[in-house]
Amino acid sequence: MNLSYWEIKSWLHNIDFTIVGSGIVGLSTALFLKQRLPKSRILILDKGILPQGASTKNAGFACFGSLSEILHDLEHHSEQEVVNLVHKRITGLQLLRQSLGDKAIDYKPYGGYEIFLKNDPDHTTSAKKIDEINALLYPIFGAPVYSKKSNKFNFSGVEDSCIFNAFEGQIDPGKMMLSLLNKVQNLGVKLLNNVTVESFEDLKNSIHIKTQKFDFKSRKLILTTNGFSGTLLPLPVEPARAQVLITKPIANLHIKGTFHLDRGYYYFRNIDNRIVLGGGRNLNFKEENTANFGLTAQIQNELERLLHDVILPDTAFEIDLRWSGIMGVGPQKTPLVFQHSDGVWVGVRMGGMGVAIGCGVGKQISELIQ
Repeated sequence: MNLSYWEIKSWLHNIDFTIVGSGIVGLSTALFLKQRLPKSRILILDKGILPQGASTKNAGFACFGSLSEILHDLEHHSEQEVVNLVHKRITGLQLLRQSLGDKAIDYKPYGGYEIFLKNDPDHTTSAKKIDEINALLYPIFGAPVYSKKSNKFNFSGVEDSCIFNAFEGQIDPGKMMLSLLNKVQNLGVKLLNNVTVESFEDLKNSIHIKTQKFDFKSRKLILTTNGFSGTLLPLPVEPARAQVLITKPIANLHIKGTFHLDRGYYYFRNIDNRIVLGGGRNLNFKEENTANFGLTAQIQNELERLLHDVILPDTAFEIDLRWSGIMGVGPQKTPLVFQHSDGVWVGVRMGGMGVAIGCGVGKQISELIQ
C-alpha cells in the first residue's frame, strides 16, 4: 500500500506511543497516558472495523465473581490472591464509572443473582460458605456481599433459593466503548482500523512496526490484544471464545438483573426488554479455545434449551442475533501487565473480566511508562 506524503506526515510521523488493540484496555491506556503526558502523540491500531476481541461483544456484566466462582478460585489460588483479584475488579469498575460516568455507560445497579439447577452440589456448598466468604471480602466492601434469596423470577428446574449480590450491576458495552473512544479522540489520539500488526522489531531508540498495509516507526509500543497476543509474543495467554445470543423484545419481561449459572459458565441479563444469554464454553473447552470468531450448533442449541426450559419456560420468544467474542485466559486469573523491553509494554489476559479490570489495567500500564 503506497501512502502519500500527507498521510504519513499526519498519521504515522513522530509517534510517541503505538497501542495495538482498541478495546477497553487499549483505549483506557491511551486515556490515562494523555492525562499524564498531554503532549504525547498516540496512535491506536486495530485489525477490525470495530474493536475486535470481547470489548463490544460481552454481555455487559459489571461484576467481580459469583460466590461459586470465588469458591472455585480458592481451590487454585490462595485466599490473599483471591482477595486481590476481587479488589482489582471492584476498583477497576469504580475507575470505569468515575472516568466515563454512569449515564454514559448506562450503569444499572440492579444487583446480581446466582441460580443453581436442581440437585447441583454447588448450591449446598455455596449456601454453607456465605458467611466465610463475606468475612473474607469484608475489608473490601465494608458490608456482607452475598445473601440467600428466594427464586422470584419463575425460573424452572432451579433450586428455590439463589445467592444475591447487591454490589453487582450491568452496563451497555457499546455505549461504554463509544464514550471511551470519543474521550480519547477529543484528546487528540488517532485511531486506525483494519490494520493488522504482523510483527515488530525493537531497535535502539524506536520500534519498527510492520503491518499488512505499511511499516512505520514508533518510540514506544504497547500491546493490549488480550486473547490475540500470542501472535506477537510468546505469552501464557490462550484465546477463549464466548458465544452469545439475544432475544427479540419480550412483552412484560419480569427479569431484571445479572444472573450467573454453573460457576459463571452461563450468564444472562435483561436489556431493552430482551434477554441476552451467553456461555457454554465448558461444553467443549478444546474447540472453544480458539481465536476464530464463529458459532457452533452444540453451544447455540444448549443456550436455546436453557432459555426455553429454565429462563423463560412459560414465555414465547424469538432469537434476534447471535455472535461470539474472544477473551484471553491463562493458568492464573491475574492479568499480565509488564514491561517487555526498553520500548515495549504489555497488558493482556483479562480472564473474562475485561469490563471489571480493563480500565484499571490501562491505568496501570500508563503508570509503568516513565
